[in-house]
Amino acid sequence: MSARTLHALGVADFRERTRRTAYLVTLSAAVGLAYLALPPATSLFVILDAGGYRGLYNSAYSGTATALAGALWLMLGGFYVVRGSITRDRDTGVGQILAATPLSRIGYLLGKFWSNLLVLTSMAGVLAIAALALQLVRQEVATVDPVALVMPFLLFTLPVLALTAAAALLVETIPILRGGIGNIGWFFVWLFFGIGGQGLFLGDGVLGVSMREAMAAQGLPDGAEFSLGFTEVGRPLGVFVWEGLEPSSPLVTGQLVMVAVAVVLAVSPSIWFGRFDPSRASAAPPRVNRSEPPPVPVAARSWRPVYRRMTGFRRRFAVGRLLAGEIRVLVQGISPWWWLVAAGVNAAVVAVPSGLVNGRDAVTATLIVAWIWPVLIWSRLGTQRRENGVETLMGGYPGVHRQLMAEWAAGVVFTAAVAIGPLARMMITSDGAGVVAWFAGAVFIPSLALMLGVLSRSHRPFQVVYTLLWYCAANQVAATDYMGVVLVDGSPVGPSPWLVAAAAGGMFLVAVGARALRHLIR
Repeated sequence: MSARTLHALGVADFRERTRRTAYLVTLSAAVGLAYLALPPATSLFVILDAGGYRGLYNSAYSGTATALAGALWLMLGGFYVVRGSITRDRDTGVGQILAATPLSRIGYLLGKFWSNLLVLTSMAGVLAIAALALQLVRQEVATVDPVALVMPFLLFTLPVLALTAAAALLVETIPILRGGIGNIGWFFVWLFFGIGGQGLFLGDGVLGVSMREAMAAQGLPDGAEFSLGFTEVGRPLGVFVWEGLEPSSPLVTGQLVMVAVAVVLAVSPSIWFGRFDPSRASAAPPRVNRSEPPPVPVAARSWRPVYRRMTGFRRRFAVGRLLAGEIRVLVQGISPWWWLVAAGVNAAVVAVPSGLVNGRDAVTATLIVAWIWPVLIWSRLGTQRRENGVETLMGGYPGVHRQLMAEWAAGVVFTAAVAIGPLARMMITSDGAGVVAWFAGAVFIPSLALMLGVLSRSHRPFQVVYTLLWYCAANQVAATDYMGVVLVDGSPVGPSPWLVAAAAGGMFLVAVGARALRHLIR
């Protein structure tokens, strides 16, 4: 297969993605990321902090700061944007059509890799344009050097995006990673390589050394600790002049090796990927439930409808049955081993002696574990009907709000059940503040899941957003503490539980409004 054919395959897939509204949203997010990377001089929120200093906003520093921000955050967000291309081909039948063509497995994977890389590169291109615009808006240096502005994107952003594009392709071809486990697992991969790998360029890396030399030449402290992420500083950053980095041969070679590794990673699934060939699918016969009675002949069935007038008692009982049904739908298919782990976590916090560990610390640790374990189950809220293909059937259901409320209530009951141990321990120790925060978290989590599920109609946004939120709360970021685990002197210091509950109510109303609007315009 020629390179021209592969390019055409990748470009066709890229164009299909760019026609979606979500693509415009991701480009808008790239512009916002550039704004955060080059904030106003008085801003206290920064992405790149060189020990309390930043570079003058010339082309070299503007390009480098936005390129590093793009490498870090597009590695996380871009992965979730581009993954799903193989699944989409499988669901739409395009894959089966391609299976009937001479297209090879390696050719198909290279085309998808190229498409993923084009999407991510277009986001990096928007970042570069935004960096140019912000340099002109900040008016610290009026002269524009296009080479100095673009070079950091080629050196530091594109190799990372190539690895991200290949990883998104790889997880789609491994069945166990194809679903929510792959989404959550990538977050921790990003933590390890994205944040942990900053030292390759900053710190003692080439960029850190170059900036320290510039700071030392200007009489500034040269022992600064660099940070790349999104942090709040106590005072606006000081300014030093940095004219950019001269790319060395080892640096360029190292980045080219990263791109080569990405290509190898992208085509490696050709060993096991069947390219939608049904002859390589499992030939196991369908399971037969022998406990089911034999089918009744049509002629022997009675089709006479039976109408019963619903009394007040039956109407109240129907609400209970609706809630019970939603709970059954939510927890269907959960392995007994999953329940065993959840029960063990809850039993541990009740059984641990008070004298062995601090009781509140035990509750906090257990609650953190208990409310990340069901993340894949929560992500079903608001999405199951569409993903199971019964949305059209449910469209005729007259009580949209009632059904959605029952689904939300099922989520609340499930959330409370998986963390009943910490609640019992706090009630035993008369921890009133902790109990109130627990209840706020129990309504916040399913509300967030339901809103994101209804709006996006996909599991993925909740799995990503909630994992990030949980990680921040578990790492003692008070502003994100929705479950009362950030403590000072034994009391929660995060947002007020009433504020968390109000946010949960707002998210539920958004879900109701979105579902009602969709029901009206269908």
